[in-house]
Amino acid sequence: MTQIRTSPASQHADRGRAALGPALALVHTGRAPTRSSLTSALGVTRGTAGAIAAELRQLGLISIDTSPLVSSGRGRPSHRLAPAEDGPVVLAARVHAGGIEVALVGLGAVIVEPRLRLPLPRPAEPEPVLRAVAEAGARLVGGSARRCLGFGLSVPSPVTVPDRTALAAIYLDWPPNTPVGELFDHEVRRVGLELPRFIGNDANLSALAEHRHGAGRDARHLLYVMTGDRGVGGGLVVDGRLHQGSSGLAIEVGQLTVRQDDGARLCACGRRGCLDVEADPPALLAAAGVGAVDGQPVLEQAEALLRERGTEPRVREAVREVVDRLGLGIAGMVNLLNPDRVVLGALHADLLAAEPERLARVVAERAYWGRSGRIPIVAAQLGEPDLVGAAELAWQPVLDDPLTCA
Repeated sequence: MTQIRTSPASQHADRGRAALGPALALVHTGRAPTRSSLTSALGVTRGTAGAIAAELRQLGLISIDTSPLVSSGRGRPSHRLAPAEDGPVVLAARVHAGGIEVALVGLGAVIVEPRLRLPLPRPAEPEPVLRAVAEAGARLVGGSARRCLGFGLSVPSPVTVPDRTALAAIYLDWPPNTPVGELFDHEVRRVGLELPRFIGNDANLSALAEHRHGAGRDARHLLYVMTGDRGVGGGLVVDGRLHQGSSGLAIEVGQLTVRQDDGARLCACGRRGCLDVEADPPALLAAAGVGAVDGQPVLEQAEALLRERGTEPRVREAVREVVDRLGLGIAGMVNLLNPDRVVLGALHADLLAAEPERLARVVAERAYWGRSGRIPIVAAQLGEPDLVGAAELAWQPVLDDPLTCA
């Protein structure tokens, strides 16, 4: 049998092509701002890194700034690398209690202005909500000269894979098991956009965004926990990939039991004392003896309570109560998942700021791993992580294989 041999030049080219995706991901997440750092991160020669960067520039994905050169203090100065300012974009949309937001997002999680903010239709049923999302996306694409590669959508509901069913969109007038994927496909096609489409749960997508561009960057196993207007969500990123479980429903952290006394609140699941109802904005307002105002997002009311009345004794005691329950929930997750970093978003980040030592102590006391060394618990850094996360879904095929956009 004849053995086929490849030349050293061909092997070099193959290695370069295989490294295109990892290289683009490094530039996209800001971990390779220079060609020198790209060389080090990829573990390749300077020449190979230069060839990889040149091909990514040829694809219109990154820019290489050769003037002036950047000096690291050792060796030769290095060229700057950055996402191309005029490169392709993706559409990203988030549906939440306060409305709808749609934006074009470039590599590097750069949100292109202007973005569109819309109120929720009334009633906020699936078809009108998704129609508004698709029409806003079409307006943005039609007004931009940049090529659009995909459309990602974040929704406040667990979303199954691969059928893309929204099980329970608690902020919206959606029935259980809404076929959100099918409806989204229909509306996007109706407005004339032939784009790959992606849908995810807001907490999961926030976890992905914080891992790549925020407080979770460089964590190997990142646990993200947050609350919106109601309920508690979470996400887990393992080795750079969102962990979804067998059907997309992993890390539904809200169903952990954190309270069993007579005052435990009733959860939508039928049980009492779930994290979902013991560490969300309504729980904080109730503990502080404050009634929620109709017509205003409850998350905003809870944040205003901390900001404006956070020093009052009853509010401080309410914060401690909710922090203790949140800490119990995080400790349970830490015992199961053993993350190397915990990131808290939305109201939970505010609670962390109010009682950082108390929260850390509760987790350390109840978590087996916490006793051997405290796991960092930090506040999220991104203002709209679910929007950025929706964009990450749409960018993922390009990050996997940049040649798909050639």
